[in-house]
Amino acid sequence: MGQIERTLTSMESEALVSPKEMLNLTDGHPRQALTDNQRRIIATLPSMFDQALDHAFADIELRAHQSFFGAMGQHSAPFGKGRILSTYSSTIALDIVARVLAERIQEVAVLHPTFDNIADLFSARGLRLHPITEQRIDDGDVELPSSIGAVVVVHPNNPTGWILTEERLRALAEACARNGQIVVMDSSFRGQDSRAHYDTYAVLEASGAEWIVVEDTGKLWSVSELKSGFLSWNEGSTLRFVKCFDEVMLSVSPVILLLIDKLAEEARTGGFAEMQTRLSEHRNLVAGLLEGTSLTLTDPGSRISVARITLPETGPDAYKTYSSLVERGIHTLPCSRFYWARPHEGDRQLRLSLSRPTPAVEKAARTLAEISRSA
Repeated sequence: MGQIERTLTSMESEALVSPKEMLNLTDGHPRQALTDNQRRIIATLPSMFDQALDHAFADIELRAHQSFFGAMGQHSAPFGKGRILSTYSSTIALDIVARVLAERIQEVAVLHPTFDNIADLFSARGLRLHPITEQRIDDGDVELPSSIGAVVVVHPNNPTGWILTEERLRALAEACARNGQIVVMDSSFRGQDSRAHYDTYAVLEASGAEWIVVEDTGKLWSVSELKSGFLSWNEGSTLRFVKCFDEVMLSVSPVILLLIDKLAEEARTGGFAEMQTRLSEHRNLVAGLLEGTSLTLTDPGSRISVARITLPETGPDAYKTYSSLVERGIHTLPCSRFYWARPHEGDRQLRLSLSRPTPAVEKAARTLAEISRSA
């Protein structure tokens, strides 16, 4: 199977089920030891089952929403108004978004590059996709053709770590309000970068635009995929979010919501800072190990849990390098599929996860450097 035929998720799945001795540095989910504070929270898990029986689900869910959103500065999210849905994951939430949008519009602009399943989900619902680059948004060029019904941005963006600043979000949202377009934000990596912690809901509300935001807990804590995705939207929307949600699922686990509540409070009081420091240390470790080679960090200013490596124009491309690493027991991701509209633009980039034990990150970077020197 060729590189372009395989999705990023399929390569992540291959790594996930690979033998234990293989290193999995594909996905941006945390796969490392819990901190001491997180272990203390996990130790109270039995009591969460009791709380789930003793308290109303709506009260548990509201508390989890307030804790999680509040820990990241999102104080204007629509708490307790029936406009935040708790789903199993951000992917489920995005599929619901794609489905309801397809009932009203035909074309969407989607950030390019970004994780390929975002484009795949919208395309699978019959929507025509148009790439919009980070640079175009940064330049303020956000007036899009009237045929485009929604603009999908990812903040922070995976794999680049790009941040949609408050000023640029305001400009984008106001342009969408003028043109009757919907702003769709995937903020699944928000907790990893404090620059993304300004109150985006306040900006969106003030713009007058229709908006949809997806948040996710799965990139923040190494709790073996015990997570939730959250889907919210503007007041007065006629899109059928609740109807589509009810056709997909009943509810997430109240135990998971209680766990999120406690982890979010720990994150707010120091856990996020600890995570961000660890990611920075791992990024610097990779950069240091690549010194003296022809490889460079593609996004040195990124703060999220993945790092792209740029390969030289001569020598093996990303897919061949990825294959060489797999032969040596290390799974990473070639970046072509992130460039869902023009895959060749990612042929010289490789992505590896930083949310891993330090020895795993170090081994992957050392092996990559060795491959580069021997090429």
